[in-house]
Amino acid sequence: MKGYIALEDGTVFEGESFGAAGEAVGEVVFNTSLSGYQEVLTDPSYSSQIVTMTNPLIGNYGINEDDIESSKIQVSGFVVKEACSYPSNFTSQKSLSEYLRENNVIGIEDIDTRALTRHIREKGALKAVICSCDSEISKEKLVEKAKAWKGLKGTDLVKEVTCSKAYSWDSTEVGEKKYSVVALDFGVKYNILRILSKLGCQVKVVPAHTSAEEILSYNPDGIFLSNGPGDPSAVTYAIDTIKELIGKRPLFGICLGHQLLSLALGGTTYKLKFGHRGSNHPVKNNGNGVVEITSQNHGFCVDTQSLSSSGATLSHTNLNDQTCEGLTWPQKKLFSVQYHPEASPGPHDSGYLFEDFITMMEEQKHAETKQKQVQH
Repeated sequence: MKGYIALEDGTVFEGESFGAAGEAVGEVVFNTSLSGYQEVLTDPSYSSQIVTMTNPLIGNYGINEDDIESSKIQVSGFVVKEACSYPSNFTSQKSLSEYLRENNVIGIEDIDTRALTRHIREKGALKAVICSCDSEISKEKLVEKAKAWKGLKGTDLVKEVTCSKAYSWDSTEVGEKKYSVVALDFGVKYNILRILSKLGCQVKVVPAHTSAEEILSYNPDGIFLSNGPGDPSAVTYAIDTIKELIGKRPLFGICLGHQLLSLALGGTTYKLKFGHRGSNHPVKNNGNGVVEITSQNHGFCVDTQSLSSSGATLSHTNLNDQTCEGLTWPQKKLFSVQYHPEASPGPHDSGYLFEDFITMMEEQKHAETKQKQVQH
């Protein structure tokens, strides 16, 4: 079966289908990770995106149930140079092509992914249509459909990926749960919840539209703002909620959570030309000068200058393009990062940030206990 990816600028790449048959629209982007394709596929931050992997061979270790980051595949389409049809790993339960077909997601191989990636770097992330079929199709019509799609800018995709109702994270981690954390689900990855649980947190996950009043009614020790897809400026209800939460409890944000927190502080965001996606991005910790290799997945970014009068300071900087990768405001008990310290996939250089969150909650609990003792 033939496969096509048609871009809004008229460029069309032709290959072979290895996933489901059909047609889907999305923003075509590229990811430079050498492995971790299963985590990429199931990351909700990739909603409405067609992901191109730059590593030429994908699928060689198959698919297993332990490494998923959400309940289903989240990408609109998947593009590779070569899809391995005979995975070899003791954890493998099925092939990549079987996994895509089960989830009704289109996959295309035998594409010149190097050429496609260079095209995206030159032109920027583009609206696209991915198609696989066993009959002749009109490439011109595919291009027109790509042009007609509304795109990501100004679109609230959080409502497509957030949970429908609050739930407690069912952890297999043993040990005492010393801290209560409410996680606002903008498209949260499972590994974030796993790490918080492992560090002694009882995590309550709530939908993105949950009010500040309801969040505080759980009496949490801390509040987590998750990753997620799309344009942060379109998620106005979450920005308003975060404004009400600032200063009430320790806050920690990742990816979209970082962007929404920045907007709540009075900052602005803008769309990057082709975004940051991969597991090898260097970020400088401005506090200690250490360079961390990070996992990233975002197409929008916080304008650092827009936060100059907010009270928050720039804590981390991207060394590739000097963009904002983190902010902190100790007096308000909040901090956030643009990248993914939970990895999955990627390096674990930034895992200390979760421990920083634990420390912040512990200090807050200690201060509250001391204040109660003084009052009595």
